[in-house]
Amino acid sequence: MSSELLEALNALEQQKGISREVLVEAIEAALVTAYKRNFNQAQNVRIDFNQETGEIKVFSRKEVVEEVEDPRLQISLEEARKINSVYEPGDIIEQEVTPRNFGRIAAQTAKQVVTQRVREAERTVIYEEFVDRTDDIINGIIERKDARNVYINLGRVEAALPVHEQIPGEEYKPQQRIRVYITKVEKTTRGPQIIVSRTHPGLLRRLFEMEVPEIYDGIVEIKSIAREAGDRSKISVYAHDPEVDAVGACVGTKGARVQAIVNELNGEKIDIVEWSEDPVIFVANALSPSKVLDVIVNEEEKSTTVIVPDYQLSLAIGKRGQNARLAAKLTGWKIDIKSESEARELGIYPNENSPLLKKEEEEEDETSFEQIDLYQNVEVDEE
Repeated sequence: MSSELLEALNALEQQKGISREVLVEAIEAALVTAYKRNFNQAQNVRIDFNQETGEIKVFSRKEVVEEVEDPRLQISLEEARKINSVYEPGDIIEQEVTPRNFGRIAAQTAKQVVTQRVREAERTVIYEEFVDRTDDIINGIIERKDARNVYINLGRVEAALPVHEQIPGEEYKPQQRIRVYITKVEKTTRGPQIIVSRTHPGLLRRLFEMEVPEIYDGIVEIKSIAREAGDRSKISVYAHDPEVDAVGACVGTKGARVQAIVNELNGEKIDIVEWSEDPVIFVANALSPSKVLDVIVNEEEKSTTVIVPDYQLSLAIGKRGQNARLAAKLTGWKIDIKSESEARELGIYPNENSPLLKKEEEEEDETSFEQIDLYQNVEVDEE
């Protein structure tokens, strides 16, 4: 047993990275417990594990006292000095009390400790691997489900997809491949517990990073996300390079990039809008696809009054208020939507100084210049 145990300790240190000293300490502590349990001993003992020979010995530890109250834990000064005349009260005397059949018990105990430590080491490795992947996407295979969770095989560990992290109406079938977002990794007595999500806004962010090279490279930045999973999401983007169309980069040629994400999320609608530091422009963009005539900002209350054409009022608010709700979440501004006719009655529209009016005029001017260039090119070609 001795040589086998030593070989096992060496192998574990090299292959699993488990410190030999840590294992020896754990074995000695377990042997103390095993000795007391198997031999009905309550005395203090110390285990000596010879790391060169593998030999294991048990030593009782008793305190030297003038008058003995508990013979299992104490020894009289008179008896102590029979062993060695130098002993004084308060000293500790150790005497070997190794039982004859302790070798078998020691072997079983050591095996149990080693097995437990190997399991703990493997769990630690898995934990450290996945804790570094928090807020990241991972692929897995659905194993089973119950009333509370869908369980997903991630390779060496299983992840739980709780009900509140599942997309409403989405089906989860055994052996189905699935892409999920890691929200939490915790240590438990049964090993690392990994919680994943299909509804987290971070999933949408990571999918865009994967599909849009400009986002991955940092040319286009995702500024904010508002998501009602399985139904509709809004995402605001900004290009650090003025030559790059942030929205166009995310949409892709013929909508290919955004469509790949929509397919991954089983048809979830995604509105991509351009971010602006001007809340008037940003709020107007966020209410897409509705046309916005003006946005009146209240900085103190961080609220806005948005004016839209009468025929666009329902579109701006959205089904069950969803469009306005998502826009408010995306921008961080409260949004109160009013029709053009109501705004005129209240005397808050039109506003000649509105940034939206100026923006619209600039876009019209750009269109006019483009048309002039087009006409000039046509005339040149005809010559």
